[in-house]
Amino acid sequence: MKDILEEIVAYKRKEVEAARQALPERELHRSVEAIIEHDGGIATRSMSKALAASATGIISEFKRKSPSKGWIKEDARPEDIVPDYEKAGAAACSILTDEKFFGGCQEFIQTVRPLVSLPLLRKDFIIDEYQLFEARRIGADAVLLIAACLSLDTCRTLMTTAHELGLEVLLEVHHEHELDYCDLDAEMIGVNNRNLGTFITDVQNSFRLIDRLPSDRILVSESGISHSETIRLLRAAGFRGFLIGETFMRTAAPADTLRQLIADITNND
Repeated sequence: MKDILEEIVAYKRKEVEAARQALPERELHRSVEAIIEHDGGIATRSMSKALAASATGIISEFKRKSPSKGWIKEDARPEDIVPDYEKAGAAACSILTDEKFFGGCQEFIQTVRPLVSLPLLRKDFIIDEYQLFEARRIGADAVLLIAACLSLDTCRTLMTTAHELGLEVLLEVHHEHELDYCDLDAEMIGVNNRNLGTFITDVQNSFRLIDRLPSDRILVSESGISHSETIRLLRAAGFRGFLIGETFMRTAAPADTLRQLIADITNND
């Protein structure tokens, strides 16, 4: 079976180099330094604290496309959906910025940053420090680092740079052999229930790994979550964040679907 992750990362390397040619690293760094100086320091919103304080911990995702399923909601606009996610009770929002495989772009975060107070996660395949500076420039509060994409040393280096820029890190693991990455100082550790090579989803993956994850971090279960009972069981197991995208985005009104899910969780508690 074709490994989709390998294809995505290979393309991402070319994409980053093209971005570096269009906007040289030195200029990108200067623009980020100016933003931080204007803010009077590091002015980002803590996603980990938002999840810890939330009764439901739902990270609503703005996702227009999937490499395995094609377009989910091709005409969706973040300015229409993300503010409604906040009103419906989301604790944070994940925004896909990969264009080729997920139909996203960096401008999506720039567009909604002034419209919401939610912490915003730049969800992409980050393999280079350049992308972390991009994330800070566009207004992200946190970034996703995927263990399957990175060596342990590269992940450590990227995490250090992210923290220097004031970005929190959601470190994503999928297999037991990636658990060494959990020793790094990510604020949040996510278990992806979707295999990034095959894109097959199994929410039981979170339950299989929970006992081997550090208890002093915010733990996030990602993908394949669609029912309030699943969230209740995951929360009882120790998870405090639940990243949900397609369940919302495949419906006519994603925020209404979120609102109903939260109501179901609340009513069952």
